[in-house]
Amino acid sequence: MQLLKKAIKWGTRKSPWIIHFNAGACNGCDIETIAALTPKFDLERMGVVQQGSPRHADVLVCTGAVTLQTKERLKQIYDQMPEPKFVIAIGACACSGGIFDGCYCVMGGIDKVIPVDVYIPGCAVRPEAIISAVQKLLDTLK
Repeated sequence: MQLLKKAIKWGTRKSPWIIHFNAGACNGCDIETIAALTPKFDLERMGVVQQGSPRHADVLVCTGAVTLQTKERLKQIYDQMPEPKFVIAIGACACSGGIFDGCYCVMGGIDKVIPVDVYIPGCAVRPEAIISAVQKLLDTLK
């Protein structure tokens, strides 16, 4: 059993699969997240692969403040992910609600609905910051 857990941790560290979820962003952080996956910044050099299904993803990358309309979907996606799972909040809106905090339909940051492992503040976050955060997250698995 211990050997199996060790193999899963090694696989997660060497080839994490991410899924991206926009909880209600203005798309500034979405563009930067996609830019981090393009050949110019090449997040794939660390083994990161974007996955379309939460059932196969290890890391949930969220952008935007959580709205009343998206909170159930966000929770559902998080629950569908297998253990071990990690969450990265990208941008000021995902971290705390940003400029939308206090609006009638905004609940706040991602951590109001699901636990967050890494926060990347900024508006909009640079691809280098996203790559650095993913690297630090993977380093914690060692």
